[in-house]
Amino acid sequence: IAYRELRRLEHELIERLFFVGKDRGLLDISTLSHVSVSQFYGIEIDASAAHIAQVALWITDLQLNIEAASRFGTTRPSVPLAHSAHIHHGNALQTDWAQVLPPAQCSFIVGNPPFVGSTYRSKEQTADAERVTGHIPSWGLLDFVACWHVQATAYMQANPAIRTALVSTNSICQGQQVPILWAHLLAQGVHIHFAHRTFQWSNEGKGVAAVHCIILGFALQAPATAPRVFDYSANIQGEPEEATAKYINPYLVDAPAVLVDKRRKPLQAFVKEMANGGKPTEGGNLLLTQDEADSIRTSDSIAAQYIRPYLMGDEFINNKPRYCLWLTEANSADKANSPELKQRLAAVRQMRESSKKPATQKLADTPHLFGEIRQPSSDTYLAIPKVSSERRRFIPIGFLSKEVICGDKIFFVDQAGLYHLGILSSTMHNAWMRTVAGRLKSDYSYSNTIVYNNYPWPQTISDKQQAAIETAAQAVLDARALEFARCAKAGQACSLALLYNPDTMPTELVQAHIQLDRAVDAAYAYKGGKDDAPRVAFLFGLYQQLAAPLDTPAAKKASRRKKSAE
Repeated sequence: IAYRELRRLEHELIERLFFVGKDRGLLDISTLSHVSVSQFYGIEIDASAAHIAQVALWITDLQLNIEAASRFGTTRPSVPLAHSAHIHHGNALQTDWAQVLPPAQCSFIVGNPPFVGSTYRSKEQTADAERVTGHIPSWGLLDFVACWHVQATAYMQANPAIRTALVSTNSICQGQQVPILWAHLLAQGVHIHFAHRTFQWSNEGKGVAAVHCIILGFALQAPATAPRVFDYSANIQGEPEEATAKYINPYLVDAPAVLVDKRRKPLQAFVKEMANGGKPTEGGNLLLTQDEADSIRTSDSIAAQYIRPYLMGDEFINNKPRYCLWLTEANSADKANSPELKQRLAAVRQMRESSKKPATQKLADTPHLFGEIRQPSSDTYLAIPKVSSERRRFIPIGFLSKEVICGDKIFFVDQAGLYHLGILSSTMHNAWMRTVAGRLKSDYSYSNTIVYNNYPWPQTISDKQQAAIETAAQAVLDARALEFARCAKAGQACSLALLYNPDTMPTELVQAHIQLDRAVDAAYAYKGGKDDAPRVAFLFGLYQQLAAPLDTPAAKKASRRKKSAE
Protein backbone atom coordinates (compact mmCIF):
# COMPACT_ATOMS: atom_id res chain seq x y z
CA ILE A 1 0.00 0.00 0.00
CA ALA A 2 2.87 2.39 0.82
CA TYR A 3 4.42 1.65 -2.57
CA ARG A 4 1.11 2.15 -4.37
CA GLU A 5 0.50 5.53 -2.72
CA LEU A 6 4.02 6.75 -3.50
CA ARG A 7 3.62 5.77 -7.16
CA ARG A 8 0.29 7.62 -7.34
CA LEU A 9 1.85 10.72 -5.79
CA GLU A 10 4.58 10.46 -8.40
CA HIS A 11 1.95 10.22 -11.12
CA GLU A 12 0.40 13.45 -9.83
CA LEU A 13 3.79 15.19 -9.98
CA ILE A 14 4.57 13.89 -13.46
CA GLU A 15 1.24 15.20 -14.71
CA ARG A 16 1.78 18.63 -13.15
CA LEU A 17 5.38 18.95 -14.39
CA PHE A 18 5.28 17.47 -17.87
CA PHE A 19 1.75 17.10 -19.18
CA VAL A 20 0.23 20.54 -18.80
CA GLY A 21 -1.09 21.28 -22.28
CA LYS A 22 0.89 18.41 -23.83
CA ASP A 23 -0.46 15.45 -25.77
CA ARG A 24 -0.34 12.20 -23.82
CA GLY A 25 1.95 9.49 -25.12
CA LEU A 26 4.70 11.81 -26.36
CA LEU A 27 6.99 11.49 -23.33
CA ASP A 28 8.73 8.32 -22.21
CA ILE A 29 7.34 7.52 -18.75
CA SER A 30 10.17 5.08 -18.08
CA THR A 31 12.56 8.05 -17.85
CA LEU A 32 10.23 10.09 -15.63
CA SER A 33 9.16 7.48 -13.06
CA HIS A 34 11.79 6.94 -10.39
CA VAL A 35 9.88 5.22 -7.56
CA SER A 36 10.93 1.56 -7.61
CA VAL A 37 10.26 -1.53 -5.52
CA SER A 38 14.02 -1.74 -5.01
CA GLN A 39 13.73 1.29 -2.71
CA PHE A 40 11.65 -0.71 -0.24
CA TYR A 41 13.27 -2.59 2.65
CA GLY A 42 11.27 -4.66 5.09
CA ILE A 43 11.65 -6.94 8.10
CA GLU A 44 9.08 -9.73 8.45
CA ILE A 45 9.13 -12.45 11.11
CA ASP A 46 7.04 -14.95 9.13
CA ALA A 47 8.80 -16.59 6.18
CA SER A 48 5.67 -17.04 4.07
CA ALA A 49 4.55 -13.47 4.74
CA ALA A 50 7.99 -12.20 3.71
CA HIS A 51 7.69 -14.09 0.41
CA ILE A 52 4.12 -12.84 -0.11
CA ALA A 53 5.25 -9.25 0.49
CA GLN A 54 7.91 -9.54 -2.20
CA VAL A 55 5.45 -10.97 -4.73
CA ALA A 56 2.74 -8.46 -3.75
CA LEU A 57 5.10 -5.58 -4.49
CA TRP A 58 5.78 -6.95 -7.99
CA ILE A 59 2.03 -7.28 -8.60
CA THR A 60 1.43 -3.74 -7.31
CA ASP A 61 4.21 -2.47 -9.59
CA LEU A 62 2.46 -4.09 -12.57
CA GLN A 63 -0.88 -2.53 -11.55
CA LEU A 64 0.67 0.93 -11.24
CA ASN A 65 2.37 0.58 -14.61
CA ILE A 66 -1.05 -0.16 -16.10
CA GLU A 67 -2.45 2.93 -14.32
CA ALA A 68 0.40 5.00 -15.78
CA ALA A 69 -0.37 3.75 -19.29
CA SER A 70 -4.04 4.65 -18.87
CA ARG A 71 -3.12 8.09 -17.56
CA PHE A 72 -0.21 9.07 -19.79
CA GLY A 73 -0.43 6.81 -22.84
CA THR A 74 2.92 5.17 -22.13
CA THR A 75 4.42 3.30 -19.20
CA ARG A 76 7.62 1.70 -18.12
CA PRO A 77 8.13 -2.04 -18.78
CA SER A 78 6.98 -4.48 -16.11
CA VAL A 79 9.14 -7.37 -17.34
CA PRO A 80 11.71 -8.61 -16.96
CA LEU A 81 11.60 -8.27 -13.13
CA ALA A 82 14.84 -6.36 -12.92
CA HIS A 83 14.13 -4.81 -9.50
CA SER A 84 13.01 -6.43 -6.26
CA ALA A 85 12.10 -5.27 -2.79
CA HIS A 86 14.52 -6.20 0.01
CA ILE A 87 12.42 -8.17 2.47
CA HIS A 88 14.51 -9.51 5.34
CA HIS A 89 13.11 -12.60 7.02
CA GLY A 90 13.69 -12.19 10.74
CA ASN A 91 12.60 -10.82 14.09
CA ALA A 92 12.57 -7.00 13.94
CA LEU A 93 13.53 -6.75 17.62
CA GLN A 94 16.50 -9.08 17.20
CA THR A 95 17.66 -7.72 13.85
CA ASP A 96 20.14 -4.88 13.47
CA TRP A 97 18.15 -2.51 11.27
CA ALA A 98 21.35 -0.87 10.06
CA GLN A 99 22.39 -4.20 8.52
CA VAL A 100 19.13 -4.32 6.54
CA LEU A 101 19.45 -0.69 5.42
CA PRO A 102 22.17 1.73 6.59
CA PRO A 103 20.52 4.75 8.28
CA ALA A 104 22.28 7.15 5.91
CA GLN A 105 20.32 5.60 3.00
CA CYS A 106 16.95 5.63 4.76
CA SER A 107 14.28 8.31 4.27
CA PHE A 108 11.21 6.94 6.05
CA ILE A 109 10.22 4.16 8.45
CA VAL A 110 6.63 2.94 8.31
CA GLY A 111 5.09 0.01 10.10
CA ASN A 112 2.20 -1.70 11.84
CA PRO A 113 3.84 -3.50 14.78
CA PRO A 114 2.02 -6.29 16.65
CA PHE A 115 -0.55 -5.23 19.25
CA VAL A 116 0.14 -7.21 22.42
CA GLY A 117 -0.58 -5.84 25.91
CA SER A 118 2.15 -5.96 28.54
CA THR A 119 0.37 -8.74 30.45
CA TYR A 120 -0.20 -10.87 27.33
CA ARG A 121 3.33 -11.14 25.97
CA SER A 122 4.82 -14.59 25.46
CA LYS A 123 8.13 -15.43 27.14
CA GLU A 124 9.90 -14.84 23.84
CA GLN A 125 8.19 -11.48 23.36
CA THR A 126 9.05 -10.42 26.92
CA ALA A 127 12.69 -11.31 26.26
CA ASP A 128 12.61 -9.24 23.06
CA ALA A 129 10.99 -6.34 24.90
CA GLU A 130 13.64 -6.42 27.61
CA ARG A 131 16.37 -6.49 24.94
CA VAL A 132 15.01 -3.28 23.39
CA THR A 133 13.48 -1.38 26.33
CA GLY A 134 15.16 -2.94 29.36
CA HIS A 135 17.17 0.23 30.00
CA ILE A 136 13.93 2.21 30.54
CA PRO A 137 12.65 2.23 34.15
CA SER A 138 9.41 0.21 34.54
CA TRP A 139 9.76 -1.08 30.95
CA GLY A 140 7.70 -4.16 31.81
CA LEU A 141 4.52 -2.06 31.92
CA LEU A 142 4.85 -1.03 28.28
CA ASP A 143 2.78 -2.67 25.56
CA PHE A 144 4.78 -4.65 23.02
CA VAL A 145 4.24 -2.06 20.28
CA ALA A 146 6.34 0.46 22.24
CA CYS A 147 9.47 -1.54 21.36
CA TRP A 148 9.23 -0.36 17.74
CA HIS A 149 9.09 3.29 18.82
CA VAL A 150 12.21 2.83 20.94
CA GLN A 151 14.00 0.85 18.19
CA ALA A 152 13.10 3.40 15.50
CA THR A 153 14.29 6.28 17.69
CA ALA A 154 17.63 4.57 18.27
CA TYR A 155 18.00 3.91 14.52
CA MET A 156 17.22 7.53 13.66
CA GLN A 157 20.04 8.80 15.87
CA ALA A 158 22.47 7.96 13.06
CA ASN A 159 20.41 10.01 10.56
CA PRO A 160 18.09 12.61 12.14
CA ALA A 161 16.59 13.35 8.71
CA ILE A 162 14.62 10.05 8.87
CA ARG A 163 10.93 10.35 9.64
CA THR A 164 8.87 7.53 11.15
CA ALA A 165 5.16 6.70 11.15
CA LEU A 166 3.80 3.73 13.12
CA VAL A 167 0.32 2.40 13.72
CA SER A 168 0.03 1.76 17.45
CA THR A 169 -2.35 0.83 20.21
CA ASN A 170 -3.65 4.02 21.82
CA SER A 171 -2.44 2.77 25.22
CA ILE A 172 1.06 4.18 24.69
CA CYS A 173 -0.43 7.67 24.81
CA GLN A 174 -2.64 7.01 27.84
CA GLY A 175 -2.31 6.27 31.53
CA GLN A 176 0.81 4.96 33.20
CA GLN A 177 2.61 4.13 29.95
CA VAL A 178 3.01 7.78 28.96
CA PRO A 179 5.58 8.85 31.57
CA ILE A 180 7.46 5.56 31.13
CA LEU A 181 7.79 5.60 27.34
CA TRP A 182 7.73 9.29 26.55
CA ALA A 183 10.21 10.40 29.18
CA HIS A 184 12.68 8.28 27.21
CA LEU A 185 11.54 9.31 23.72
CA LEU A 186 11.48 13.03 24.53
CA ALA A 187 14.93 12.78 26.09
CA GLN A 188 16.14 11.31 22.78
CA GLY A 189 14.82 14.37 20.95
CA VAL A 190 11.59 12.97 19.51
CA HIS A 191 9.07 15.44 18.05
CA ILE A 192 5.58 14.40 16.92
CA HIS A 193 4.93 15.71 13.40
CA PHE A 194 1.39 14.38 13.00
CA ALA A 195 -1.00 12.19 14.91
CA HIS A 196 -4.20 10.34 14.22
CA ARG A 197 -6.03 10.26 17.54
CA THR A 198 -7.92 7.14 18.58
CA PHE A 199 -9.91 5.47 15.81
CA GLN A 200 -11.42 2.03 15.44
CA TRP A 201 -9.69 -0.19 12.92
CA SER A 202 -10.94 -3.61 11.96
CA ASN A 203 -10.14 -5.95 9.11
CA GLU A 204 -12.41 -8.26 7.14
CA GLY A 205 -11.31 -11.44 8.89
CA LYS A 206 -14.12 -13.46 10.43
CA GLY A 207 -14.35 -13.09 14.20
CA VAL A 208 -11.54 -10.53 14.39
CA ALA A 209 -12.34 -7.84 16.95
CA ALA A 210 -11.89 -4.18 16.11
CA VAL A 211 -9.01 -2.48 17.86
CA HIS A 212 -8.54 1.11 18.94
CA CYS A 213 -5.49 2.58 17.24
CA ILE A 214 -3.50 5.72 16.80
CA ILE A 215 -0.92 6.65 14.16
CA LEU A 216 2.13 8.65 15.19
CA GLY A 217 4.43 10.44 12.78
CA PHE A 218 7.63 11.46 14.57
CA ALA A 219 11.24 12.40 14.01
CA LEU A 220 14.30 13.79 15.78
CA GLN A 221 13.79 17.16 14.15
CA ALA A 222 11.06 19.65 14.91
CA PRO A 223 8.44 19.77 12.13
CA ALA A 224 9.08 22.40 9.47
CA THR A 225 5.38 23.27 9.35
CA ALA A 226 2.61 23.21 11.96
CA PRO A 227 2.01 19.70 13.30
CA ARG A 228 -1.20 18.10 12.06
CA VAL A 229 -3.80 16.38 14.24
CA PHE A 230 -6.50 14.07 12.87
CA ASP A 231 -9.39 13.71 15.28
CA TYR A 232 -12.11 11.03 15.16
CA SER A 233 -14.20 12.13 18.14
CA ALA A 234 -17.19 12.80 15.88
CA ASN A 235 -17.05 9.28 14.42
CA ILE A 236 -14.49 6.79 15.70
CA GLN A 237 -15.12 4.53 12.70
CA GLY A 238 -15.31 7.26 10.07
CA GLU A 239 -13.21 10.01 8.57
CA PRO A 240 -11.23 12.38 10.78
CA GLU A 241 -11.32 16.13 11.14
CA GLU A 242 -7.90 17.67 10.51
CA ALA A 243 -6.46 20.56 12.49
CA THR A 244 -3.06 22.10 13.04
CA ALA A 245 -1.38 22.47 16.40
CA LYS A 246 1.42 24.51 17.92
CA TYR A 247 2.81 21.38 19.56
CA ILE A 248 1.55 17.81 19.88
CA ASN A 249 2.36 16.38 23.30
CA PRO A 250 2.51 12.66 24.22
CA TYR A 251 -1.23 12.66 24.99
CA LEU A 252 -1.80 13.88 21.39
CA VAL A 253 -3.10 17.22 22.67
CA ASP A 254 -2.02 20.69 21.58
CA ALA A 255 -0.48 21.47 24.95
CA PRO A 256 2.88 21.53 26.76
CA ALA A 257 4.92 18.32 26.95
CA VAL A 258 3.84 17.37 30.46
CA LEU A 259 4.00 13.76 31.65
CA VAL A 260 1.36 12.87 34.22
CA ASP A 261 2.87 10.22 36.49
CA LYS A 262 1.46 8.45 39.53
CA ARG A 263 1.05 10.71 42.54
CA ARG A 264 0.46 9.40 46.07
CA LYS A 265 -1.47 12.46 47.25
CA PRO A 266 -3.70 14.96 45.42
CA LEU A 267 -1.90 17.74 43.58
CA GLN A 268 -3.58 20.39 45.75
CA ALA A 269 -3.57 20.16 49.53
CA PHE A 270 -7.25 21.10 49.92
CA VAL A 271 -8.48 18.20 47.75
CA LYS A 272 -9.89 15.22 49.64
CA GLU A 273 -8.09 11.91 49.11
CA MET A 274 -9.58 9.14 47.00
CA ALA A 275 -9.14 5.57 48.27
CA ASN A 276 -9.63 2.12 46.81
CA GLY A 277 -12.40 -0.11 48.08
CA GLY A 278 -11.67 -3.24 50.09
CA LYS A 279 -10.46 -6.50 48.57
CA PRO A 280 -12.16 -9.69 49.85
CA THR A 281 -9.55 -12.39 48.94
CA GLU A 282 -11.89 -15.10 50.25
CA GLY A 283 -12.56 -17.32 47.25
CA GLY A 284 -16.15 -16.11 46.96
CA ASN A 285 -17.16 -17.54 50.33
CA LEU A 286 -18.06 -14.22 51.94
CA LEU A 287 -19.84 -12.86 48.85
CA LEU A 288 -23.50 -13.58 48.16
CA THR A 289 -25.89 -13.48 45.24
CA GLN A 290 -29.46 -12.31 45.74
CA ASP A 291 -30.67 -15.93 45.99
CA GLU A 292 -27.96 -16.84 48.53
CA ALA A 293 -28.78 -13.81 50.65
CA ASP A 294 -32.51 -14.66 50.58
CA SER A 295 -31.76 -18.26 51.53
CA ILE A 296 -29.61 -17.27 54.50
CA ARG A 297 -32.26 -14.84 55.74
CA THR A 298 -34.79 -17.68 55.93
CA SER A 299 -32.48 -20.43 57.22
CA ASP A 300 -29.88 -18.81 59.51
CA SER A 301 -30.97 -15.84 61.61
CA ILE A 302 -27.48 -15.42 63.10
CA ALA A 303 -25.71 -15.10 59.75
CA ALA A 304 -28.60 -13.00 58.37
CA GLN A 305 -27.82 -10.10 60.72
CA TYR A 306 -24.37 -9.71 59.09
CA ILE A 307 -25.57 -9.47 55.48
CA ARG A 308 -24.67 -6.15 53.88
CA PRO A 309 -25.07 -4.78 50.34
CA TYR A 310 -21.77 -5.15 48.47
CA LEU A 311 -20.93 -3.35 45.25
CA MET A 312 -18.19 -3.57 42.68
CA GLY A 313 -18.10 -1.21 39.70
CA ASP A 314 -20.28 -3.39 37.47
CA GLU A 315 -22.98 -3.81 40.11
CA PHE A 316 -22.95 -0.08 40.87
CA ILE A 317 -23.33 1.00 37.24
CA ASN A 318 -25.81 -1.70 36.22
CA ASN A 319 -27.87 -1.73 39.44
CA LYS A 320 -27.22 -5.41 40.12
CA PRO A 321 -27.96 -6.56 43.68
CA ARG A 322 -25.05 -8.24 45.43
CA TYR A 323 -24.27 -8.87 49.08
CA CYS A 324 -21.56 -9.97 51.46
CA LEU A 325 -21.13 -11.26 54.98
CA TRP A 326 -19.56 -8.32 56.83
CA LEU A 327 -18.22 -9.79 60.04
CA THR A 328 -16.01 -7.05 61.48
CA GLU A 329 -18.32 -6.87 64.55
CA ALA A 330 -19.19 -10.57 64.72
CA ASN A 331 -18.59 -12.17 68.13
CA SER A 332 -17.16 -15.61 68.74
CA ALA A 333 -20.49 -17.09 69.80
CA ASP A 334 -22.21 -16.10 66.58
CA LYS A 335 -19.37 -17.51 64.49
CA ALA A 336 -19.56 -20.78 66.40
CA ASN A 337 -23.37 -21.12 66.49
CA SER A 338 -24.18 -20.22 62.89
CA PRO A 339 -24.01 -23.24 60.52
CA GLU A 340 -23.67 -20.91 57.53
CA LEU A 341 -20.81 -18.94 59.06
CA LYS A 342 -18.99 -22.06 60.26
CA GLN A 343 -19.06 -23.61 56.80
CA ARG A 344 -18.09 -20.44 54.96
CA LEU A 345 -15.29 -19.42 57.32
CA ALA A 346 -13.78 -22.90 57.11
CA ALA A 347 -13.80 -22.60 53.31
CA VAL A 348 -12.13 -19.17 53.50
CA ARG A 349 -9.43 -20.52 55.81
CA GLN A 350 -8.74 -23.46 53.49
CA MET A 351 -8.57 -21.21 50.41
CA ARG A 352 -6.10 -18.85 52.05
CA GLU A 353 -3.92 -21.59 53.52
CA SER A 354 -3.59 -23.26 50.10
CA SER A 355 -2.48 -20.02 48.42
CA LYS A 356 1.11 -19.77 47.17
CA LYS A 357 1.32 -16.18 48.40
CA PRO A 358 2.65 -15.77 51.97
CA ALA A 359 0.54 -12.64 52.50
CA THR A 360 -2.64 -14.57 51.63
CA GLN A 361 -1.60 -17.49 53.84
CA LYS A 362 -1.29 -15.09 56.76
CA LEU A 363 -4.89 -13.96 56.21
CA ALA A 364 -6.03 -17.50 57.11
CA ASP A 365 -5.73 -16.46 60.78
CA THR A 366 -8.74 -14.14 60.34
CA PRO A 367 -11.05 -15.94 57.89
CA HIS A 368 -14.05 -13.80 58.91
CA LEU A 369 -12.47 -10.60 57.61
CA PHE A 370 -11.88 -9.30 54.10
CA GLY A 371 -8.27 -9.49 53.00
CA GLU A 372 -8.14 -5.70 52.78
CA ILE A 373 -10.67 -3.59 54.65
CA ARG A 374 -11.14 -0.07 53.37
CA GLN A 375 -14.53 1.27 54.29
CA PRO A 376 -15.55 4.94 54.57
CA SER A 377 -16.29 6.30 58.02
CA SER A 378 -18.95 8.89 57.14
CA ASP A 379 -22.65 8.16 56.69
CA THR A 380 -22.34 8.54 52.91
CA TYR A 381 -19.43 8.44 50.51
CA LEU A 382 -18.84 9.25 46.85
CA ALA A 383 -18.33 6.13 44.71
CA ILE A 384 -16.40 6.15 41.42
CA PRO A 385 -16.30 2.90 39.38
CA LYS A 386 -12.86 1.93 38.12
CA VAL A 387 -14.04 0.85 34.66
CA SER A 388 -16.62 2.57 32.50
CA SER A 389 -17.67 2.24 28.85
CA GLU A 390 -15.87 4.51 26.39
CA ARG A 391 -19.27 5.38 24.87
CA ARG A 392 -20.32 7.39 27.92
CA ARG A 393 -19.61 11.11 28.04
CA PHE A 394 -19.53 10.94 31.84
CA ILE A 395 -18.39 8.28 34.26
CA PRO A 396 -21.49 7.55 36.38
CA ILE A 397 -20.61 8.39 39.98
CA GLY A 398 -22.85 8.82 43.01
CA PHE A 399 -23.32 8.70 46.75
CA LEU A 400 -23.64 5.44 48.68
CA SER A 401 -24.61 4.74 52.28
CA LYS A 402 -21.91 3.52 54.66
CA GLU A 403 -24.03 0.35 54.95
CA VAL A 404 -22.97 -0.49 51.39
CA ILE A 405 -19.62 -2.28 51.46
CA CYS A 406 -17.30 -0.82 48.86
CA GLY A 407 -15.48 -3.43 46.72
CA ASP A 408 -12.05 -3.06 45.17
CA LYS A 409 -13.44 -2.12 41.73
CA ILE A 410 -14.73 1.14 43.16
CA PHE A 411 -12.81 4.18 44.35
CA PHE A 412 -14.38 6.32 47.04
CA VAL A 413 -14.06 9.79 48.53
CA ASP A 414 -15.04 9.92 52.19
CA GLN A 415 -16.94 12.93 53.56
CA ALA A 416 -17.55 14.22 50.02
CA GLY A 417 -20.33 16.64 49.20
CA LEU A 418 -22.22 18.02 46.22
CA TYR A 419 -19.26 20.19 45.21
CA HIS A 420 -17.07 17.09 44.78
CA LEU A 421 -19.81 15.29 42.86
CA GLY A 422 -20.19 18.33 40.62
CA ILE A 423 -16.50 18.72 39.76
CA LEU A 424 -15.97 15.01 39.12
CA SER A 425 -19.17 14.73 37.03
CA SER A 426 -18.27 17.67 34.80
CA THR A 427 -17.12 17.52 31.20
CA MET A 428 -13.93 19.25 32.36
CA HIS A 429 -12.96 16.35 34.61
CA ASN A 430 -14.17 13.69 32.20
CA ALA A 431 -12.13 15.25 29.37
CA TRP A 432 -9.05 15.03 31.61
CA MET A 433 -9.93 11.44 32.45
CA ARG A 434 -10.34 10.46 28.80
CA THR A 435 -6.88 11.86 28.07
CA VAL A 436 -4.72 10.61 30.95
CA ALA A 437 -6.55 7.45 32.07
CA GLY A 438 -5.51 4.02 30.94
CA ARG A 439 -7.81 1.59 29.18
CA LEU A 440 -9.20 -1.85 29.91
CA LYS A 441 -9.73 -3.06 26.35
CA SER A 442 -11.41 0.11 25.05
CA ASP A 443 -13.16 1.07 28.30
CA TYR A 444 -11.93 3.86 30.53
CA SER A 445 -9.86 2.65 33.47
CA TYR A 446 -10.02 5.31 36.16
CA SER A 447 -7.08 5.73 38.51
CA ASN A 448 -6.83 7.61 41.78
CA THR A 449 -3.03 7.98 41.49
CA ILE A 450 -2.95 9.22 37.87
CA VAL A 451 -6.36 10.70 37.02
CA TYR A 452 -7.64 12.03 40.36
CA ASN A 453 -4.46 12.95 42.23
CA ASN A 454 -3.12 14.92 39.25
CA TYR A 455 -6.36 16.67 38.37
CA PRO A 456 -6.12 20.46 38.82
CA TRP A 457 -9.20 21.68 40.73
CA PRO A 458 -10.19 25.36 40.64
CA GLN A 459 -7.61 27.15 42.79
CA THR A 460 -9.77 30.04 43.94
CA ILE A 461 -13.53 29.83 43.95
CA SER A 462 -16.12 32.16 45.39
CA ASP A 463 -18.99 31.06 47.62
CA LYS A 464 -21.38 31.96 44.80
CA GLN A 465 -19.49 29.79 42.31
CA GLN A 466 -19.37 26.85 44.71
CA ALA A 467 -23.09 27.20 45.43
CA ALA A 468 -23.81 27.18 41.69
CA ILE A 469 -21.87 23.92 41.27
CA GLU A 470 -23.64 22.34 44.24
CA THR A 471 -27.05 23.39 42.91
CA ALA A 472 -26.23 21.97 39.48
CA ALA A 473 -24.91 18.74 41.01
CA GLN A 474 -28.14 18.32 42.97
CA ALA A 475 -30.06 18.85 39.72
CA VAL A 476 -28.10 15.94 38.20
CA LEU A 477 -29.13 13.73 41.14
CA ASP A 478 -32.73 14.92 40.85
CA ALA A 479 -32.81 14.12 37.12
CA ARG A 480 -31.53 10.63 37.84
CA ALA A 481 -34.12 10.10 40.59
CA LEU A 482 -36.88 11.27 38.25
CA GLU A 483 -35.94 8.67 35.62
CA PHE A 484 -35.63 5.90 38.21
CA ALA A 485 -39.14 6.81 39.45
CA ARG A 486 -40.51 6.71 35.90
CA CYS A 487 -39.07 3.27 35.29
CA ALA A 488 -40.36 1.99 38.64
CA LYS A 489 -43.85 3.27 37.88
CA ALA A 490 -43.75 1.41 34.56
CA GLY A 491 -42.44 -1.74 36.26
CA GLN A 492 -39.16 -1.53 34.38
CA ALA A 493 -35.59 -1.93 35.59
CA CYS A 494 -33.36 1.13 35.58
CA SER A 495 -29.64 1.71 36.06
CA LEU A 496 -26.91 4.32 35.71
CA ALA A 497 -25.75 2.41 32.64
CA LEU A 498 -29.12 3.07 31.03
CA LEU A 499 -29.21 6.70 32.11
CA TYR A 500 -25.72 7.43 30.76
CA ASN A 501 -26.05 5.50 27.53
CA PRO A 502 -25.77 8.27 24.90
CA ASP A 503 -28.69 6.71 23.01
CA THR A 504 -31.06 6.63 26.01
CA MET A 505 -29.91 9.52 28.24
CA PRO A 506 -33.01 11.35 29.57
CA THR A 507 -33.51 14.93 28.43
CA GLU A 508 -33.60 16.21 32.02
CA LEU A 509 -30.25 14.59 32.75
CA VAL A 510 -28.71 16.03 29.58
CA GLN A 511 -29.88 19.51 30.55
CA ALA A 512 -28.67 19.07 34.14
CA HIS A 513 -25.18 18.21 32.92
CA ILE A 514 -25.19 21.22 30.58
CA GLN A 515 -25.96 23.48 33.56
CA LEU A 516 -23.31 21.73 35.62
CA ASP A 517 -20.72 22.31 32.90
CA ARG A 518 -21.58 25.99 32.80
CA ALA A 519 -21.11 26.27 36.56
CA VAL A 520 -17.81 24.37 36.55
CA ASP A 521 -16.46 26.28 33.54
CA ALA A 522 -17.29 29.55 35.32
CA ALA A 523 -15.37 28.42 38.39
CA TYR A 524 -12.31 27.83 36.18
CA ALA A 525 -12.92 31.08 34.25
CA TYR A 526 -12.70 28.82 31.20
CA LYS A 527 -13.86 30.39 27.94
CA GLY A 528 -12.46 27.91 25.40
CA GLY A 529 -14.15 25.37 23.15
CA LYS A 530 -16.55 22.69 24.32
CA ASP A 531 -14.55 19.76 22.89
CA ASP A 532 -12.09 17.73 24.93
CA ALA A 533 -8.91 18.98 23.21
CA PRO A 534 -9.13 22.68 24.22
CA ARG A 535 -10.32 21.73 27.70
CA VAL A 536 -7.40 19.38 28.24
CA ALA A 537 -4.94 21.92 26.84
CA PHE A 538 -6.30 24.40 29.40
CA LEU A 539 -6.00 21.84 32.22
CA PHE A 540 -2.46 20.87 31.21
CA GLY A 541 -1.53 24.54 31.56
CA LEU A 542 -2.96 24.60 35.09
CA TYR A 543 -1.31 21.29 35.89
CA GLN A 544 2.07 22.59 34.75
CA GLN A 545 1.75 25.64 37.00
CA LEU A 546 0.71 23.58 40.03
CA ALA A 547 3.07 20.65 39.53
CA ALA A 548 6.24 22.64 38.81
CA PRO A 549 6.90 23.66 42.46
CA LEU A 550 6.23 20.08 43.57
CA ASP A 551 8.59 18.54 41.03
CA THR A 552 11.71 20.54 41.87
CA PRO A 553 14.77 18.54 43.08
CA ALA A 554 14.27 19.87 46.61
CA ALA A 555 10.61 18.85 46.67
CA LYS A 556 11.40 15.38 45.32
CA LYS A 557 14.19 14.96 47.90
CA ALA A 558 11.80 15.93 50.69
CA SER A 559 9.23 13.47 49.35
CA ARG A 560 11.82 10.65 49.36
CA ARG A 561 12.76 11.48 52.96
CA LYS A 562 9.09 11.35 53.95
CA LYS A 563 8.59 7.97 52.23
CA SER A 564 11.70 6.63 53.96
CA ALA A 565 10.42 7.78 57.34
CA GLU A 566 7.05 6.15 56.70
